[in-house]
Amino acid sequence: MIHTRDDLRKVRRVVVKIGSSLLTDANQGIRLDKIKHIAWQISQLQVQGIQVCLVSSGSVALGRVHLGWLNKTLLVHEKQAAAAVGQPWLMAAYREAFSKYDQQVAQMLLTKDDLRHRRRYLNASNTSETLFSAGVLPIVNENDTVVVEEIKFGDNDALGALVCMAVHADLLIMMTDVDGLFDSNPNENPDATRCSLVRKLDDGVLSMAGDAGSMFGTGGMLSKLNAADIATRGGVATAIVDGQQDGVLLHLLRGEDVGTVFLCGTDRQTRHQHWIADILNVVGQVMVDDGAADALYHEGASLLPIGITAVQGRFDKGECVEIVSSDGVVARGLSNYNAEDLKRIVGCSTSEIEDILGYMDFNSVVHRDNLVLMGEGRTS
Repeated sequence: MIHTRDDLRKVRRVVVKIGSSLLTDANQGIRLDKIKHIAWQISQLQVQGIQVCLVSSGSVALGRVHLGWLNKTLLVHEKQAAAAVGQPWLMAAYREAFSKYDQQVAQMLLTKDDLRHRRRYLNASNTSETLFSAGVLPIVNENDTVVVEEIKFGDNDALGALVCMAVHADLLIMMTDVDGLFDSNPNENPDATRCSLVRKLDDGVLSMAGDAGSMFGTGGMLSKLNAADIATRGGVATAIVDGQQDGVLLHLLRGEDVGTVFLCGTDRQTRHQHWIADILNVVGQVMVDDGAADALYHEGASLLPIGITAVQGRFDKGECVEIVSSDGVVARGLSNYNAEDLKRIVGCSTSEIEDILGYMDFNSVVHRDNLVLMGEGRTS
């Protein structure tokens, strides 16, 4: 586990996420000099025995350049077409850059839907392990040619964080065009101070984030902090570094003071919890009283029907629901009952379930093992 910058020297597997702003521009389309430098750095890490999975933006941005759509607001199907044009250019550039180091590369295209399904999640994980074992560098991108809003990661920062879980990485490195997180906007405030180490990603840290400012990029600093939150809760330390700095990956993994490093907290999630909290699609809400919320937060309890006040949405047994109190979202979890049956047992004691429904598969509506606390009062 990474507790200090010196611990970065012990990292054995990293996910490196590269933003579009580093790889593309309006004139060249793709910045081959940047890709060549990234390939050199990664080759040096591999010599040290560090395995790397690359998460690369750029296919849509490249497609816009080659289609002449730079100043056009793209519809969904046009973004998909741009990705289809740009992806071969992107992979060809990586393949050529890494061939100098006799490094074979592989393309992995994912959507959030792939990771929501347990079998496909495991398939992605197993594929990456096979590629690592064969000495092949996995290059992951969101499958923009088919993605639609409900299965979209939102940006490749989130994709990088989720890929960390699938490939069992020790560290997520997000390469961008700024040298980490600053306490104010360094472009506006010359006295802005870089945060070297963040031990807890709380509201104070989140308030330092600005908006996306790049023509090509979709994720600003806030999206990177959200990705860091996902990764660190899953036990993966995170770094935000300036990808324009020579040898920045090598400097970081020597423990040098570059960028911002986010350490894992004490409330790390298991991979099962991470899957529930960050990947599964929420399909309904279960409203609970304050007593039930308190029991979930402080007593490690499962959710029982007696604490439920209302049910919203349509969902089947085993689907992911939000548990909501008067103070907001308390938790997410897998429901043991479908929405219609659950509405019939709202407020009832466990002993009444079988009499009302004619069966009782579970004593609880959401078992503690399938529940993840989400609010400020969470203890796990």
